[in-house]
Amino acid sequence: MLFLYTLLFLVLVVAAIFMTPLRAKVWTALALTGAGALWATVRAVGVLAGATPQTLWTIPGTLFGGDTGSLDPLSALFVVLIAIGSVASILYSRGYLAHTLAEKSPAHVSLHYTSLTVMAYAMLGVVCSDGGLSFLFFWELMTVASFLLILYDAQRREVSRAALAYLIMMHIGFVLLVVGFVRLDAVCGSASFDALGTYFQTHSPLPLFVVFLAGFGMKAGLFPMHVWLPEAHPAAPSHVSALMSGVMIKTGIYGILRTTAALGDLPALRTAGAILLAAGIVTGLWGVILAALQNDVKRILAYSSIENIGIILLALGVAALGKAQGNELVALCGIVGALLHTLNHSFFKSLLFFGAGNILSQTHTTSLDQLGGLAKHMPLTAMLFLTATAAICALPPLNGFISELLVYLGLLDGIASGSNILPSAAALASLALIGGVAVLAFTKLYGTVFLGSPRSHEVAESTEVDNLRLAAMALPLAGILFVGLFPRAAVGCVTRAADFFLHTPSDAAGWLLSPTLASAGRIAWLLIIVVALLLWLRHRTLRGRNVVEGPTWGCGFTATNIRMQYTGESFSEGLQSIATSLTQESGEGSPVGKGEIFPDAHRFDIGHRDRIGRLFSAWWVELLRLINQRVMRLRTGKINHYVLFALAFLVLVFLLSILNVI
Repeated sequence: MLFLYTLLFLVLVVAAIFMTPLRAKVWTALALTGAGALWATVRAVGVLAGATPQTLWTIPGTLFGGDTGSLDPLSALFVVLIAIGSVASILYSRGYLAHTLAEKSPAHVSLHYTSLTVMAYAMLGVVCSDGGLSFLFFWELMTVASFLLILYDAQRREVSRAALAYLIMMHIGFVLLVVGFVRLDAVCGSASFDALGTYFQTHSPLPLFVVFLAGFGMKAGLFPMHVWLPEAHPAAPSHVSALMSGVMIKTGIYGILRTTAALGDLPALRTAGAILLAAGIVTGLWGVILAALQNDVKRILAYSSIENIGIILLALGVAALGKAQGNELVALCGIVGALLHTLNHSFFKSLLFFGAGNILSQTHTTSLDQLGGLAKHMPLTAMLFLTATAAICALPPLNGFISELLVYLGLLDGIASGSNILPSAAALASLALIGGVAVLAFTKLYGTVFLGSPRSHEVAESTEVDNLRLAAMALPLAGILFVGLFPRAAVGCVTRAADFFLHTPSDAAGWLLSPTLASAGRIAWLLIIVVALLLWLRHRTLRGRNVVEGPTWGCGFTATNIRMQYTGESFSEGLQSIATSLTQESGEGSPVGKGEIFPDAHRFDIGHRDRIGRLFSAWWVELLRLINQRVMRLRTGKINHYVLFALAFLVLVFLLSILNVI
């Protein structure tokens, strides 16, 4: 019945959006999504507040046996994340897509908003499914909807190519998940996440764990399966990028969390923790280094998403190692840090992609080397972007600081207790390095885009965006400020969701972290008070003075111009010199030669492509070329050949039916 109801709901969504007038389609999609998001959020908040987990559906007989859906504290946390991200993305799309409505057909726009609505509900279905057929159904529905969303500007070759790469890689991951669930059903008679615990206790757990890790890691952007992400996010509209990066890839994290928790206290948990820790370190370092080398706003943000997935997996590895060693505090800090950073990344990455959409819509570019000085023309966007930039760099008093603080505490306690000295020390050094390079990447991004002087007339003539987009950006901003300024309340909700892993009363878990979080909250408010006091003193001091503005000191140059400021490439040139083995460079023009004392005019543009991406995607590009070459031979143009192909197909179906193959 669930699938029948889902099909009926899809028909109603399609009918409602396609029959709505063009400029009202966004409001229809917002109403449909908002109603479901509100209902789900109310129930999720109740569960996080201590209510009994709720059963949402029960299907007695499916391909994988019985199937159920429920809302427990972990699902509830992800439901809140999905609801906020989905509503904010649809609300933001109103202003972002307004200029494209004249270029797109009503059917095209209807398909886009239908896909946005379907994707929101599919993600809710994923995190509420207990496994088996319903999980795979909603997972595939989410993939198809996101594929259609990427294709909004399908007339651009790079968009269609990125969408195809995404679809292929997602279905590779889907096949891995099918293999895992089929194996689970064959052994246990059920393909639910609850059956994973039974399987892991009676069979070698690591092979199936790795299969699920690879399947879910494909969606999450785990190295080296991350290569779709830097291509898909720049190709998609910015509100879709915000939804995919801020919300959708977290469904992969959800699956990894469920799979890891099913290991219980088995000896294999230590090995799984080491795998997660190593995967997190490599993913985080690779993502942040590649982010710092990019010269496009959306590509920087895309690689930064890979970095933050690495931090989440690193924290989960810390939790698994702590639990395997019986160190309750390490396990608590790790799992709460992982869950809170999952929530935090959704907030600040959504805000950053919305900011990137503002930049693109007002300047028609996301290239760092064509931007500059936007803070003067888009002051509200600049302030919101700066807040998200500080949050993603884990600076107080914002949310990123709280989640990374918990991970650091877990690592330091692991070293102090002597239980996991080498893994904890390696993770500690890696997390510090990730944080340092992240500051470099986002200092480069914000400074090049918003500070300095405009490099083109489009930038110089840009203006602030509409109020609806700013209102959409206020939703993730509220989350950033809430977690940063009220860390005890935020972590209290997350510790309730962490029960699935720790099996420790949330009150006791909150008590262990309470002193640290109370101090962090006091420091956050003290910092705000100090900054406010300094601004007040500055205002009072300058109130009675005549303030005169003048040109910035030009370092002795008498005729400064816009070319005498940092570009994205020059800002990170030092890092590029030590990271050449990670990238494959592509450039246009030629740089100034060392022997040119009085150089002529030069134009030089360089790009840094992910070397792993080129290696990983080369095989399927060649495979598609070969398949297309073989299939084209069947296009003879003769009707008798086509009739023969049809008869051959019917004969094949007949033979397979006789052999009971189909």
